Amino acid sequence: MYETVKGLVLRQTRYKEADLILNLLTAEAGVMTVRARGALRKGSRMAAASQALCWSEFTLFGNRGRWTANEGGTLEQFLGLREDIGQLALGTYFAELLETVCQADQPDGPALQLALNALYALSRGIYGPAHVKAVFELRLMCLEGYQPEVTCCGVCGREDMDGPMFSPASGMTHCAGCAPGTAGASVALDEPALAALRHIVTAEPKKEFSFALQEQSLERLGRAAELFVRYQLDRNFYSLDYWKSVK
Repeated sequence: MYETVKGLVLRQTRYKEADLILNLLTAEAGVMTVRARGALRKGSRMAAASQALCWSEFTLFGNRGRWTANEGGTLEQFLGLREDIGQLALGTYFAELLETVCQADQPDGPALQLALNALYALSRGIYGPAHVKAVFELRLMCLEGYQPEVTCCGVCGREDMDGPMFSPASGMTHCAGCAPGTAGASVALDEPALAALRHIVTAEPKKEFSFALQEQSLERLGRAAELFVRYQLDRNFYSLDYWKSVK
């Protein structure tokens, strides 16, 4: 059975002499594992399409639940990422996060579109890395069932919170005097950061990046987003640690 699919290459692993095992994120089938036959051979037409963080199209042959790619071509290489080690490292973190939350055999078009938008914005310099990272983390968590409560204080119910804060563990915003759980576990926001947080969670697709923040507010938003991911998924990401070491 032959099938043509478009997928974002999340990861490539060498297999035997000349093949690669690819993890692709597709709209129709979520994460797919594909053997790219001969991708490492000199002159292979699939070499470029098989690179991590490439948006590519493959012709697949399926047999007993296993997929093999014999043909492939690039649709978007996000070349700007490959010119800057910091941006490439951040893109790799995005891919690791996608592999963590996206499932095999489960359609996930919204997550794929978010990833493509984030990589495009990052590679073209439309928004800064910290901006793209915060949006990607929060929006992806929302899409995968971890949407935080940001409309009001999760304790007293006030929308105009007094000293807004965010609890990564509970996924709620709250007033400074209504902190839930362990003291000091929440992240201090400010009004612009809170407004941006609400925008990311509720904006229409493709508009989630459309806001501007001063550096201090962006730092607060970014810390809230990153800790939310760590708490909710209960794991660390080596690619994130690497990005921090080279950015």
